[in-house]
Amino acid sequence: MDLRNIAIIAHVDHGKTTLVDELLKQSGAFRDNQAVAERAMDSNDIERERGITILAKCTSLEWKTTRINIVDTPGHADFGGEVERILSMVDGVVLLVDAAEGPMPQTKFVTAKALALGLRPIVVLNKVDKPAAEPERALDEVFDLFAALGATEEQLDFPHLYASGINGWCDTDLDGPRKNLDALYDLVVAHVPAPAQIAREGEPFRMLATTLSADPYLGRILTGRVESGRLSAGATIKALSRDGTQIESFRVSKVLAFRGLGQQAIDSAIAGDIVTLSGMSKATVADTLCAPEIDIPLPAQPIDPPTISVTFGINDSPLAGRDGAKVQSRVIRERLMKEAELNVAIRVSDTPGGEAFDVAGRGELQMGVLIENMRREGFELSISRPRVLTRDEGGQRLEPVEEVTIDVDDEYTGTVIEKLTGPRKGDLVEMKPAGTGKTRIIAHVPSRGLIGYHGEFLTDTRGTGVLNRVFHEWAPWKGAIQGRRAGVLISMENGTSVAYALWNLEERGKMFIGAQEPVYEGMIIGEHSRENDLEVNPLKGKKLTNVRASGKDDAVTLTTPVRMTLEQAIAYIDDDELVEVTPNAIRLRKRFLDPHERKRQSRAAG
Repeated sequence: MDLRNIAIIAHVDHGKTTLVDELLKQSGAFRDNQAVAERAMDSNDIERERGITILAKCTSLEWKTTRINIVDTPGHADFGGEVERILSMVDGVVLLVDAAEGPMPQTKFVTAKALALGLRPIVVLNKVDKPAAEPERALDEVFDLFAALGATEEQLDFPHLYASGINGWCDTDLDGPRKNLDALYDLVVAHVPAPAQIAREGEPFRMLATTLSADPYLGRILTGRVESGRLSAGATIKALSRDGTQIESFRVSKVLAFRGLGQQAIDSAIAGDIVTLSGMSKATVADTLCAPEIDIPLPAQPIDPPTISVTFGINDSPLAGRDGAKVQSRVIRERLMKEAELNVAIRVSDTPGGEAFDVAGRGELQMGVLIENMRREGFELSISRPRVLTRDEGGQRLEPVEEVTIDVDDEYTGTVIEKLTGPRKGDLVEMKPAGTGKTRIIAHVPSRGLIGYHGEFLTDTRGTGVLNRVFHEWAPWKGAIQGRRAGVLISMENGTSVAYALWNLEERGKMFIGAQEPVYEGMIIGEHSRENDLEVNPLKGKKLTNVRASGKDDAVTLTTPVRMTLEQAIAYIDDDELVEVTPNAIRLRKRFLDPHERKRQSRAAG
């Protein structure tokens, strides 16, 4: 049987996972009566809730006499550690572009990686039946993007198709019959070369590990493309690191191949196929799995360094241990080390004292997903404000700068530009119309300036703006960036909040808590309307007298409190504050709960 290996790449929400669903359905990978969830490839809970792909996943289908292995990749740059390695195990890419939005920042991020590897993309203009779709303009923008990224003549001569993934059709012509996806299957078979590795079937076995995961029955499992030779279950092979040192020798307990949405055990893996192996205990991503006689490892893609770090500590608030069972630093450390092992884009290091751990990664979203997973597993944590990692080169301090692309209604452009270029030290690169009444703004902004900006941006644009960001370069440090302007309201008592007290505090600022909620000394219960922090008493009840006046004792009506999501809370806090995360609650607090200790620390810092 012929073989083709392709990856589907696109910006967030341009329809990759939906298209893969349709490709599987129409190729007969599912039975007619099989119950299949929508976006079947997004298998974990957080992916389903947020509607994003976090982990790259493989699937496989048969079309006529060809087996097509498909990799669905994440669109967010925070999970880019996945994308780079996956592209090195395929021979072609299908680039999906929203016909209304055109190429977006993450399209640029993944396309640059694909072109650099010499892959020749197939461009699919998706969602052409949207009212705002302009497929021809989107196609021109894709061509301009390829040219700007230094594509070769061969790569610029790309085939393109028009499609609606959700309606399950794809055609070479915009006015085509719009029946099915046959045009895409046929183009993949005709345009994507068969793996060159097939010719190396007679050589010794070699495979580069590209993704690592854990299976409850098989333990540690590694997925990759077989570069040469054949491998059967039961064979003994070894693992080499990138510098050629032997990590371990092990017996392969199972060889699994992708078939539809599942994996099944096969007798032997052939050169060019994408397979999963089990049996190893130490080998990891970017290692070479090979026959015992091989001593030279396969070249592996370097992994982009992390750009932000967050401190994970134990929850030491008075409410600690009420919600979660996993509260000790030893248990938190084990979980973080396991995460760092499975996710190569994350680095974990111990802090002095051993009660907290520095976790470095690609972005706030990646950190938010890790914390969310841990709280669902029953962990209680205290999380610090994200810090941007810097590097020194030639005696100069460099910081990460991101390219921000914003689509916004014309009336809000002034506010957005002022916020990006003023306090956040960004540089405006380009501004152009993007459809009726909309403007596209492109700016280069230090990563520090973007921490916590998304919520403010949505408020400024009344929820209509779309903001996308992607790592651009390391640039010289731009000096201090102003943090949050407003102070906070801090509880001075331990107990349960009282409606009457909160009602009296409403003139002081916005509340983060409602009535009858547990509070403790040092917990942040609201935002002050001024710049200084203010200690308040949310437990103060009404003094009862035996004199009653008409209209005086009406029921207290409280304004609905502001409830922050995990990412909003982490971005909101200052350096002297923490987010307390438990399975059932997200609370803000001061790092030092005792007011005297806070004063001592601020004097020492000053």
